[in-house]
Amino acid sequence: LVAGAVCLAGEAAASRRPVSFQTLRERARTLATRDYHPEPSKLPESLKKLGYDDYQCIRFRPEQGPWHNEQLEFTLEFFHPGYLYQDPVLVHLLEEGQVRDFDLSPEQFDYGRVHFPEPLPRDIHFAGLRVLYPVNHPRKQDEVASFIGASYFRVLGARQRYGASFRGLAIDTAELSGEEFPRFTEFWVEKPGAHSTFLQVFALLDSSSATGAYRFVIKPGETTIVEEEASVFIRKEIKKLGLAPLTSMFMVGENRTQFVPDFRPEVHDSDGLLLQMGDGQWLWRPLVNPQKSHRVSSFAADNLAAFGLLQRDRDFRSYEDLAASYDLRPSLCV
Repeated sequence: LVAGAVCLAGEAAASRRPVSFQTLRERARTLATRDYHPEPSKLPESLKKLGYDDYQCIRFRPEQGPWHNEQLEFTLEFFHPGYLYQDPVLVHLLEEGQVRDFDLSPEQFDYGRVHFPEPLPRDIHFAGLRVLYPVNHPRKQDEVASFIGASYFRVLGARQRYGASFRGLAIDTAELSGEEFPRFTEFWVEKPGAHSTFLQVFALLDSSSATGAYRFVIKPGETTIVEEEASVFIRKEIKKLGLAPLTSMFMVGENRTQFVPDFRPEVHDSDGLLLQMGDGQWLWRPLVNPQKSHRVSSFAADNLAAFGLLQRDRDFRSYEDLAASYDLRPSLCV
């Protein structure tokens, strides 16, 4: 018990040291030499059993965000734990080379109609974070990126709605043994300058098979660009490792392969996979919804130059959905 307490204290101290990609990389390397011990959940049952609608009622109060009164171009908001998002995420702020922990408190949230039988504990952590920036109008901040759930993160350009997602790492996707979902356990957000057009975020990834250090530089705009640097360290053998993985949804499109009882002509976040080979050749593969769930397509490529999941059909009449706005879903390209 004493050794465990010393280890935890060391981890906490490491979280507050000045952070760079190199220092985070060494921390991930060291973490990979140890056995994987996920932090046990401290969430009360009332948060674990939250339904979708009630979870959507819980909103972060913008005035509780860091640097709120400093009129920065970027602002941060945070996700409350509960519903599907039960893993703790630690958040740290980098301010002039110093690290400051940013902890959750119930006063930061508007719970709307949601009421709990007893006060929430004070030692729970956020489930993730969102980034806001005036990407659509110079006087209005809109969401341009969010990090929540495992290693998923989503990004928006101007006038877009969330759709397909990036992930930090994919392990054993579509393997019969089951997929492993590494997760971002800690974030360090660097305070931007007063008129900065980019935001830098560091993240630590952990799972039973791998650890990782990540650096994201988010540059919102008509096309939002995210520069990513990552180092991944393997704890044990992995059958299938997915680097820069993309995740999307496709139910039905123009190339219908099955009948779907839905009033909408098409329902999808992306309609195809685009590949640019090292020899300059471009390949386009339309997505389909096969009858068998374990159907996998593979493409061998030397020196792959780029790949992406695209939403090419931008005509509202193709979807007829005023709520989901599939015609505004982003295309993602690596």
